[in-house]
Amino acid sequence: MSTYNAIRYNVDYANVGSLKLLSTQTASASASISFTTGIDSTYDEYWFILNNIHPATDNTTFGFNGSIDSGSNYNVTKTTTFFRATHEENNTSSALEYQTGKDIAQGTGDQQLAQSLSADNDGNVSGILKLYNPSSTTYVKHFITQMNETHGGDISINTFVAGYFNTTSAVDAVRFQMSSGNIDDGTIQLFGVKQ
Repeated sequence: MSTYNAIRYNVDYANVGSLKLLSTQTASASASISFTTGIDSTYDEYWFILNNIHPATDNTTFGFNGSIDSGSNYNVTKTTTFFRATHEENNTSSALEYQTGKDIAQGTGDQQLAQSLSADNDGNVSGILKLYNPSSTTYVKHFITQMNETHGGDISINTFVAGYFNTTSAVDAVRFQMSSGNIDDGTIQLFGVKQ
């Protein structure tokens, strides 16, 4: 919320959008990174900040999923949308496109956040995932993401994903992983957002 809106709606600006760091996880040849604690009714909004997530395997995708049983299963039904902007280093091509093959319609698999990642040193992804009101037992759980990745084709790819976990059960855990191979390096921080 901007300062203007805080004043306009008579909100205590000192408490608008304050972030509380809840946990940090660092990958080191990790099969996945899971957050199984800290996602509860304390906050209505949670942010996952991803920094330099690097794959161990060439040409892999990176994604996430949610759990309603504290991480025993990551298979929550979701509906999503996926679009991206791309630009090559050598300036030969660029695009803005909706990609129907990367969205999900009432599926339970991982939602893709980055694609065709390279295991070389300039292949990584950074970005943010925002999860809204995950502890609600009345409504579905919305999320939005924005990621930027580089991969073996020397392309900057800015991806945007939005959707919802179609469940009235509380989502209490989130897992990030590659489609194949380990997460070689990188950190993910979980924040609660104080309204």
